[in-house]
Parts: sequence; C-alpha cells; structure tokens
Amino acid sequence: MTESNAPFSESEERRALRKAVAELGRKYGRDYFNAAYREGRKTTELWEEAGKLGYLGVAVPEEYGGGGGEIGDLAAVCEELAAAGCPLLLMVVSPAIVGTIIAQYGTEEQKQRWLPGLADGTSTFAFSITEPDAGSNSHRIITTAHREEDGGWRLTGGKTFISGVDEASHVLVVARTADHKTGNLKPALFLVPTDTPGFTWQEIPMGIVSPEKQFTLFFDDVRLPHDALIGSEDAGIEQLFAGLNPERIMAASFATGTARLALELATAYAKDRQVWKTPIGAHQAIAHPLAQTHIEIELARLMTQKAAALYAAGDHMGAGEAANMAKYAAGEVVCAAVDRAIQTHGGNGLAEEYGLVQMLAGSRLSRIAPVSREMVLNFVAQFSLGLPKSY
Repeated sequence: MTESNAPFSESEERRALRKAVAELGRKYGRDYFNAAYREGRKTTELWEEAGKLGYLGVAVPEEYGGGGGEIGDLAAVCEELAAAGCPLLLMVVSPAIVGTIIAQYGTEEQKQRWLPGLADGTSTFAFSITEPDAGSNSHRIITTAHREEDGGWRLTGGKTFISGVDEASHVLVVARTADHKTGNLKPALFLVPTDTPGFTWQEIPMGIVSPEKQFTLFFDDVRLPHDALIGSEDAGIEQLFAGLNPERIMAASFATGTARLALELATAYAKDRQVWKTPIGAHQAIAHPLAQTHIEIELARLMTQKAAALYAAGDHMGAGEAANMAKYAAGEVVCAAVDRAIQTHGGNGLAEEYGLVQMLAGSRLSRIAPVSREMVLNFVAQFSLGLPKSY
C-alpha cells in the first residue's frame, strides 16, 4: 500500500515512530515473548529498552521527561509491538491509564515525582477498578476510602483481575469516598504503594500466554497519606474516564496489532502451502476470509485513530463513543483473525511451532476486557441511538 499525505493519513512523525517501534519489536519477537512466558520470566529487557528509547513515555508531557505526544502515539507503539509478537499489556495500564490521569489531575509535586519514571519505564504502575461483585458497574464498587483525623486515608475492600501487580511499585485504586455534603459515595483515585502494610494480593491462574499475570487484591485497613489521593475527591466520574477512554484506545491497538500478526502468519502460509496445483491461497475458501480480515483490521484501526484524535482535541464525549466502537471492532476482528489463521493452517494451526494456538485465549479476552462487547453495545444504544437504558 502506498503512503500519501491525505488528511486521513497519520502524520509523518507517527509513521516514523511506527517504523522504529516495529524494528524494536522484531529484535525481540514472538520467540522471545513465548519463551519468557514458558520460563516464568518477565519481558524486562524489552520494557527497559522501550523506555530508554522514549517509546513508553511518548505521550507524557515533555516537562516531565516524556515525548509530549498524544495517546494516538502511545497506541501506535502498543500496536506495533503486538504486531511484532510482543504485546505488552502493561503499556495499556502504566503509561496510558495511570500516566494520563496523573498528568491531567495530579498536583505538581505528584507529576514531578511519578511521571518521569512512567516516561522512561523505570517505574511501572498497575490500575485497579474491577471487583468480584461489581463487574462493569463501577457504581457498585465497595472498596472504600475513609478520611482519618490526621488528614490521611484508610482503605478497605478488594479488586480482581488486576494486571501486573507483581511488577508494579504502586497501584492506582478506584475507591469510593463519602460526599461531605450528601453522604453519598462517589469514586476517587488513590495511589497505593505495593509494599504498604495491609495490602496483599493473590495470583489468578489464567490460560493466557503472557508473562504478565492477573491478581486479586485485598485492602485490609490500608493506611495512606493525604497525598495518596490523585486529583480531587469531588471530581467523581470525570477523572476516572480520563483514564478509561485511553484504556479503550490502547486495548483496541493491542488487539489490532495481534490481529495483524495473525493475518501475516496466515497469509505467508497460504502463499507457501501447496496441496494441489497451486498454493492454498489461490482458493477463495482461504483467500476471502483473509481478505475480509484485512478489511476489518483497517476499519478497526481507523476508528482507533479517530478516537485518539478526538481525545487529543478534548472532545471527551465524542472520544468515548469512538473509543468504545474501536475497542468493539478490534475485539471482534482479533478473534476472527486468529480463528481464520488457525483454519488456514489446518492441523498445523494447533501446533505450538506455528505460534497461533498461543494467541487464542488472549484474543478472546479482547471481547471481554477492559469492557465487554455487550457493555459497548449498551453504550452505543443509549448514547448514540438514544434508546432507553436497559439496566
């Protein structure tokens, strides 16, 4: 495909960023990533190199050691690493969610303290919102922060399916505080060091091929200083969604990158594998699903770029709609891409050496997290179409 300077094309700078990140990803590749998983290692070398090269901090403001770019730039980094076979889940969490929230709502002291490490990869933060009995309903979370007489906080409750706590120095926790006027509970964000007394976690065994693990968290009267609060305790849902929209944009890029890799493997195999007179890629039963996958990937990528552009422009409602649509489209296509790639390979698709069967569980997760396809459809039905709320 030829490049152009049409308005819908990415900037020359972002295309150059993609090329550089793709080269880094190929330096490590699928074999490195899968070996780290099998051996119980982390992808530390890749994370550190990406940080040193400025890729992790590309969207962090320049005055705090970052590249001063947009969420679309960080999403491009995430997509290219995934397309190279090195999907870094903590990119979605640490620089995208936590970095964005601190940059927008943190005090100057908090920004100076935390953003440089997020930018260069020397600090890794986790993010926790999901709870066992709340699911996607953030209004039902029960993790609660109580203000103490000394101005600090006491945190109680628990979270589940939280990524990378074992690698993080801190966890940004979505809790609830009591409104001093009404007494009603409302969301607030707290940065909790992972070595804080009373904070423990337990790994959740998962069938996903990834060095990054999932955990259930427990907060048993965790005492926090007053400046553990990020942003205002009165900001409510606004500051939460400042991080959740970038999360959806990043999750979409994570999925489309994996879909691109699956399509690349399937296409190469279809060009080479010959059973009858011509390679199997000449048969429409093989060619058409792969062509369909290519179309669906490009559509998902375009919607992701639109969401990132709207977010950068400050259109948060428009960005929310587009980010949800992008995440939906990317989740659908990555599942289809991996399934079609396996089908293209026949029995070889289930052999580990071809690298596809390892993608199955991870691709399926893209239809569930960080927001399920059903909740996206609820959002679109209610806010885009104006239909009555069903829940």
